[in-house]
Amino acid sequence: MQGSGSWERPGWSDTKRGLFTVIFLVACFSFEPDWDWDLPEHFAQPRVPKDNPMTAAKFDLGRLLFYDVRLSVNQQTSCATCHQQKLSFTDGLSHSVGATGEKHPRSSMSLANIAYSSHLTWANPMLKRIEHQMLIPMFGEEPIELGLAGKESDVEQIYRQDLQIKKAFERAFPDSSEPVTIDHITQAIAVFLRGLISKDTPYDRYLMGEKNALNPQEKKGMELFFSERLECFHCHAGFNFSDSVDDEGNPFAGLAFHNTGLYSLDKEGSYPSENQGLYAFTQKIEDKGKFKAPSLRNIEVTAPYMHDGSLESLEDVLEHYALGGREITEGPNKGDGAQNPNKSEFVSGFILMKDEKEAVIAFLETLTDERFLNNPDYSDPWD
Repeated sequence: MQGSGSWERPGWSDTKRGLFTVIFLVACFSFEPDWDWDLPEHFAQPRVPKDNPMTAAKFDLGRLLFYDVRLSVNQQTSCATCHQQKLSFTDGLSHSVGATGEKHPRSSMSLANIAYSSHLTWANPMLKRIEHQMLIPMFGEEPIELGLAGKESDVEQIYRQDLQIKKAFERAFPDSSEPVTIDHITQAIAVFLRGLISKDTPYDRYLMGEKNALNPQEKKGMELFFSERLECFHCHAGFNFSDSVDDEGNPFAGLAFHNTGLYSLDKEGSYPSENQGLYAFTQKIEDKGKFKAPSLRNIEVTAPYMHDGSLESLEDVLEHYALGGREITEGPNKGDGAQNPNKSEFVSGFILMKDEKEAVIAFLETLTDERFLNNPDYSDPWD
């Protein structure tokens, strides 16, 4: 029974048991070749911590744990609740909801290509390793996500009593005298997450020489996107469309935060109190409202947009930047974001004709990776 130490979930059919067994056998008895990233030429290789190298056994274990509802206080929530593959590992909500029903102040970020993130979450400059960040959704209490604070021993005991999962831990961590630990849980999930590489979009195929991968409208949108006129590329740069990137070939990790003029509640350019961005960590007035520029890969499926999900569509996002910021005329968030003193110099506004707007959005949709969104290697093994 679920939550009693057994790996089997209620209602499992023989077919589901068989699928789990295949995954288990692969993780436990197959040889582990060097990890093959299989990256296109225009991609860099992710930087991987030396104390947590990529292996097939850890990836498979991490996948099982990522989708396991036993890693939550209510035994109904998993990492995948807020990070769904079909939505590029987001959840489609403006504010994610934790295992206890608590609503979060921000939306869930996409996990696609998280291996390249120089820092994690929307605005925390100190979180640079997935292994460390994982502790927040597991054990954090403000807000509660998985709700496991104080239940570390219970979690470890569940997996020690589950012989199938325990053997997967042993295979993933063969040199450890105690394979089932919280550290190993976070390490395995981190390996799974680093393996979530989105790299096969029409745009990627175009860069690799398939000139018909983009149609004329999409090519026009690409030219506009990378133009000084719109200035999108300054913050959404490089192969991952973000200026906060780290990789093996980069001696200095990119670390950037931007105020895009979503709000301006006072003369200091304040944002709503629960979402002050980088300011929450630095207490510098000039950092109010500054957030990380996320990757635009699979942006078509990750609505609603911005850190608080306050823009519903790509059309809304483009209109926001065209205006150089958002003006809210009434209510507690009243203010003109275009006049925010901390706003990025790249958010200055522009004029686009209707066909140009359509072209830019068409280009953004070429960043959708259908293979990634449907890759069975990333899917729920418990289904």
